[in-house]
Amino acid sequence: MRETRPALAETLSRIGSLIGDGRSRDDVLDVEQLSNESGVPRDVVRMLLDGEEPPAEDITDRIVRRIVHLRETRLRPDGTRHSYDEIAASYGASRASLSNLVNSRRKTPSPQTPSPQMPSRQALSRQGLSAQVLSEQVPSQQTGERRPARSGGPLASTQAGIETFFFGQPNGWLSAEPQTSLDNALQSVLHGLEREAADPMARLRGTHGLRELAARAPQLAEEELQLVTDWIDTILQRRNAQRVRGSGSDSSHTEGH
Repeated sequence: MRETRPALAETLSRIGSLIGDGRSRDDVLDVEQLSNESGVPRDVVRMLLDGEEPPAEDITDRIVRRIVHLRETRLRPDGTRHSYDEIAASYGASRASLSNLVNSRRKTPSPQTPSPQMPSRQALSRQGLSAQVLSEQVPSQQTGERRPARSGGPLASTQAGIETFFFGQPNGWLSAEPQTSLDNALQSVLHGLEREAADPMARLRGTHGLRELAARAPQLAEEELQLVTDWIDTILQRRNAQRVRGSGSDSSHTEGH
C-alpha cells in the first residue's frame, strides 16, 4: 500500500502532467464531485489539492460525518434517503443504536484540533462504544505522535456494516484519512486522462471535448481554423469511404449467392 501523502502527491503530479496545454487543473477536477465521492468536505478537498494539510479530526466524528454524507448523497432510486432502520437492519443492529450514535456526535462535535489524549472509556461507553473503536491511527498520549490503533469493538462492526450496505463490502471508506479518500476519488480522473493520452481522439468523442474545441475556435487565426476543419473533414470522408466499401462488399457477396 502506498504511503498516504506521497500517493496523493504522486497522483496530482501525474494528473498535472497529463492535462496538457489549453486546460487547467480546474477544468478537469470538479471539487463538488470529488467531495461527494470521497466524503471529504469541499474546503478540505481544496486544501489538499493545494498541497496543504487538512485540519485534525476525531475519527469517530469523521465516521459519523461520513455516515450522514452517505445518506445524503447515495440515495434510493426514488431519490429519497435510506432510513436508519434500513441501514441498521442490514447488519443486525437497531435503528436506535445507529441514530443515537449519529445524533450524539452531531450535537456535541469535537473541536477541530482535538487533545492528543484518548477519549476515556467512560465517555466511549456512554455512546455504546469501547476503547477499541478506532480503526486507523490515534495520537500517543505521551508523545502526541501517531501510532497504529487496534481495530475492533462496536464502532468497527457498525463501520463494516454500513460500508457493506453502501459499497457491497467493508472498504475503510468511513474512516480513511482525507488524503487517502481524495486519492481514491482522483483515480477515475487519472485513468480518464491516461486514456486520452493513449487515444488523441478520445477528447473529441466526448461532449466536453467538442464544446471545448468550439469555445477555443475564436482564439484561432482563420488559416488555423481552416486546418482544423480540413482535418476533421478528412477523417469523416475517410470513414464514409470505408463504410461505402464495406457496404459494396456486402452487396457483391449477396448477389453471388
